[in-house]
Amino acid sequence: MKLKLKNVFLAYFLVSISGLLYALVQLGQPCDCLPSLRAAAEQLRQKDLRISELQADLHRPPPAPAQPPEPEALPTIYVVTPTYARLVQKAELVRLSQTLSLVPRLHWLLVEDAEGPTPLVSGLLAASGLLFTHLVALTPKAQRLREGEPGWVRPRGVEQRNRALDWLRSGGGAVGGQKDPPPPGTRGVVYFADDDNTYSRELFEEMRWTRGVSVWPVGLVGGLRFEGPRVQDGRVVGFHTAWEPNRPFPVDMAGFAVALPLLLAKPDAQFDATAPRGHLESSLLSHLVDPKDLEPRAANCTRVLVWHTRTEKPKMKQEEQLQRQGRGSDPAVEVLVWHTRTEKPKMKQEEQLQRQGRGSDPAVEV
Repeated sequence: MKLKLKNVFLAYFLVSISGLLYALVQLGQPCDCLPSLRAAAEQLRQKDLRISELQADLHRPPPAPAQPPEPEALPTIYVVTPTYARLVQKAELVRLSQTLSLVPRLHWLLVEDAEGPTPLVSGLLAASGLLFTHLVALTPKAQRLREGEPGWVRPRGVEQRNRALDWLRSGGGAVGGQKDPPPPGTRGVVYFADDDNTYSRELFEEMRWTRGVSVWPVGLVGGLRFEGPRVQDGRVVGFHTAWEPNRPFPVDMAGFAVALPLLLAKPDAQFDATAPRGHLESSLLSHLVDPKDLEPRAANCTRVLVWHTRTEKPKMKQEEQLQRQGRGSDPAVEVLVWHTRTEKPKMKQEEQLQRQGRGSDPAVEV
């Protein structure tokens, strides 16, 4: 049965009227939406306030950066460097001196293995701009390497390092630079830095606040990617090393620093020229601290900031030929740039440990 158009319109009209009447009735009822409106208004107000604060920050000058301590307030780092005459001596001392010049509050104790000061070293120190003390100590003939002997057969730099310790404790004997030792109560730290290593300037800030003996890993040493302490819960619990791991202190000379007051309080602590191979560091440290009391630095010994690099001995065959012909290089010419090459490190111990599943931690960047 078909609906008539009139009936459809009538139904639509009735529904519309009903809806209209319901709406009119609701307009007269009390509204419970006021709390919601107030909450929305508060949110808008908070947003406007935050926008105002951000706008104010944009126009406010940036805060002054935190000022580092004045150099006079820093403990002094005493860097002890033995050196001896050789073709690459000046090149290596220039490189080291320029690294040290980046470090505030540093005193360089450069000790020549010689009977007296040489013009080369005296001139380099005078031009370095560093606070320095120039010392000399000749290695006895019986302790010197013989022709063809590998460097590890005899400990080197012993007399020179001990000469520096003597100067720190009592002074006297300086042949140039600062003559007086640090006065009692001086805050400082002593570090033994060979002239052929490579140092990050970060290392010196790591060691500056040493209380006793601080330690860190050393790269490219002992046939490994690095040697160094193993640290757990902020304490040294062992050492990553391949050669004689049972040494009292299996660390490299470049891997520790000693607080100056501790050295001064232990006048008998020095390096022993008769110590067995690899025990030179232990001969000093055994007088100063127990292994359990070592202070790990360099992010709990997970960062390498010093490398045991060695410079290849330059080949002088052509120079010798020219000298025999009377046409050698002019000795009066001062050399200011050197074509040095670093020896390729020997990784025999590293390869052995890797085969045993005990290789150096690859997470440590060398």
